[in-house]
Amino acid sequence: MTIIYCCQLELHDSVYFATREIGRLYETEPVIHNYALCYALGLVDSEIHATTVPEEHSYRYFCPEQVPKYQEHLTPLNKQGIYLTPAHSINHTSVLNTWKYANNNYHVEMQKTQKNIPSFGRAKEIAPESQFGFFMISQNDIELKSKLPKWIRLGKWMSKAEVEIQPVAKLELKTGDFTFPYPLNPLDVMFTNQVISYDVVNMPPVSLIQNVTITQGKFYQLENPFTSEKLKLPAKMEYRFKG
Repeated sequence: MTIIYCCQLELHDSVYFATREIGRLYETEPVIHNYALCYALGLVDSEIHATTVPEEHSYRYFCPEQVPKYQEHLTPLNKQGIYLTPAHSINHTSVLNTWKYANNNYHVEMQKTQKNIPSFGRAKEIAPESQFGFFMISQNDIELKSKLPKWIRLGKWMSKAEVEIQPVAKLELKTGDFTFPYPLNPLDVMFTNQVISYDVVNMPPVSLIQNVTITQGKFYQLENPFTSEKLKLPAKMEYRFKG
């Protein structure tokens, strides 16, 4: 039995991560990657997950190196039948902050130079009270609502966000042509669906796609309990990786 949860995030702090860098401007796209959501919601560090991940790949208590291990951490979620979509903006505003840092010329031998090296930057962040929505799929009839945290941390500043989760009351599995308007991970959806058009959202570590049109694919027809919006969510999505 498949359970789908509609989830909403409300930011209680400004959230920053560098989606793109334009000179000294570091911009945060109003989209939260599904990899980041898995870590923020504790799915990677859960007790069940810990039993399926080798100790050398675990981040539960200590991170010995700054090397992403998305495949090692997220593949066990496929075995549990758990999948999260990226989070899209329901409503958001942005704030622009200027920051400065001190140079370290006093640490090195003074030399004449004509270079004008700026010692400041600007960060475009997502403001508090912004809201995001995403979907969580449980394929193995695992009840997740009571197991997930009410509060999580996001972004470079570990900003606080509130999580609200509601299960979809009525779910239908169908086949046909359909369009899904919100961001998806192309590695996860293209393997089992024939995608014919989409828009790209450039962001690391894997650029996302949105306004995705799929032909003769399986989808879940559902109604979002928060907004009453009727959607067709692609089925058979799971975490996949390049190479």
